[in-house]
Amino acid sequence: MTTQTQTFRAELSEFTLPDRRQTDRRGPVRWLFSRFLPYWWIGLIMLIGAFGNAALAAVVPVQVGIAFDSILKSPPDTSVLLPIVWIIVISQLVRGVLQFGRNFGAEVLGQLFERDIRDELYVALLGKSMTFHSLQPVGDTMARATNDVREINFMFNPGINLVIGSANFLLLPIFVGPAIHPQLIWTPLIFTIAYFIAMTLYLGELGPITDAVRKAFGDLNTRLAEALDGIETVKGMSQEVEEVRLFAANAGRFRDASVVQGDVEARFLPLLLLGVAQGAGLLHSLLLLHAGQISPGDVVSYFGLISLFGFPTFVSLFAYSQVSLGIASSRRILELMNTETDLDQNVAGRARKMKGALEFRNVTFQYEDNEPALQEVSFRIEPGQTVAIVGQTGAGKTSLAKLVNRTYDVTSGDVLVDGVEVRAWQLAALRQQVSIIEQDIFLFSRSIAENIAFGKPGGTQADIEAAAQAAQAHEFIQEFKDGYQTVIGERGVTLSGGQRQRLALARAFLTDPRILVLDDSTSAIDSATEDLIQLAIYAAAKGRTTLIITHRLSQIRWADLILVMRKGRVAAVGKHEDLLRSSPAYRRIFTE
Repeated sequence: MTTQTQTFRAELSEFTLPDRRQTDRRGPVRWLFSRFLPYWWIGLIMLIGAFGNAALAAVVPVQVGIAFDSILKSPPDTSVLLPIVWIIVISQLVRGVLQFGRNFGAEVLGQLFERDIRDELYVALLGKSMTFHSLQPVGDTMARATNDVREINFMFNPGINLVIGSANFLLLPIFVGPAIHPQLIWTPLIFTIAYFIAMTLYLGELGPITDAVRKAFGDLNTRLAEALDGIETVKGMSQEVEEVRLFAANAGRFRDASVVQGDVEARFLPLLLLGVAQGAGLLHSLLLLHAGQISPGDVVSYFGLISLFGFPTFVSLFAYSQVSLGIASSRRILELMNTETDLDQNVAGRARKMKGALEFRNVTFQYEDNEPALQEVSFRIEPGQTVAIVGQTGAGKTSLAKLVNRTYDVTSGDVLVDGVEVRAWQLAALRQQVSIIEQDIFLFSRSIAENIAFGKPGGTQADIEAAAQAAQAHEFIQEFKDGYQTVIGERGVTLSGGQRQRLALARAFLTDPRILVLDDSTSAIDSATEDLIQLAIYAAAKGRTTLIITHRLSQIRWADLILVMRKGRVAAVGKHEDLLRSSPAYRRIFTE
């Protein structure tokens, strides 16, 4: 597969924002550079600040050497001391301003990168298919979306900020040293070459280690998220000790990876090279002094210049590690964003109002490499019909429902709405008119009103209350102290199962879908409420196509059509009485 094809497939998305700037995702460095381009002027400020800071830092040892020579004269020439003091003071004040510009620019750049990357990653995650989200651990995703993005910020400040700032300190002794004596170029030149060789080897060894550190942190976060998400199961089965053991094992792997990184950093060769350079530079300058080719002040100036190597050497131990962590984090974020998805939002697709006709033509569907969940399924539903889909567990009922709104796409065959293949519909228009209420209801940690209006944020309070009344939820909502403004716990844990499902029904009623799918959505409703809910569903089904996945005979009997599923195939289609006589699979549902 060509790079162009890979890039195109990676851009397939269920959701995008058209005003977002496109970035080059072919590699972490390319991606970071494409993110940097809009802010090139901040990078220019950093470069000017870094060069000016280093250049003015060299003023001090040079002026000190001049002062040293003037004092050693006989008699001492003190007339130059005051001008030297002013030169040093003014140059260092200017240096401070330039250094502030470099540091401030790096901080601003890091924060802009963090903001933009979080935005790009969030949009990319929203655009991924359910296949991706089903396979990708939430804890690992959260680690990448939070800690890894933060590491990219740190990569710029202090990481790249110190790299740029210190790089100029490596060049100055090479240029200023020969001005004292031509031979004094050798020590700084050899040190600089050795430094870059050592840094190349260091980064090559550090790269896979920082990748391992970031992966270990992701694994640690994944286990933590799973344990907290399933805390009721953990406590209910008294598995706290085992969870602590598993978490400690993951924490140990993260610790071990970090220790390996620390071991590599402890063997940082440039620290040794710095000591050798300082000794060699001092010896060389003293030999030239002994030969009468330079003055004592030149020795002082030159040694001061060699000492400038201390800044890049010491900060590189931390700065380059931070850059390596940032690159590793960028690679992990790109893995998420570049993961291929088969679903596309099809912006130019059909977006008109539906009538509600639904047809399956020889549909086969399977999850990844598993056995087919559906095989050669064919049926047709007219607009406004109510169809009950029945079958034993694992028959493929829920899989069938999720093909209607393209939660998943068929493996082969066609699903048509109003005679148009669902992939030819604009995805947003399709999903806004197909509402699925699942057995496992998800509610947000927001107010009841916000949860009901989630699919229609512009809904008025009157609309929200009307939907709640239709779903038989208004009465219990009014019993709460804050009524519709009551904030429910995450996933609706403060509500009963029946209350959660009635809120989900209200949410669906408010969006007024043309196709309504109820996936065993009344399973948690008590018998006292069931009749009222039945009336609500019956009223909601009028004028729209309704698919009811259920085992309740009371719901099955008033359906216009019953679809019997068995082992991923359509075993029979018909009315209740007819199927009882003609379909063994249908009779088996009520006898086993």
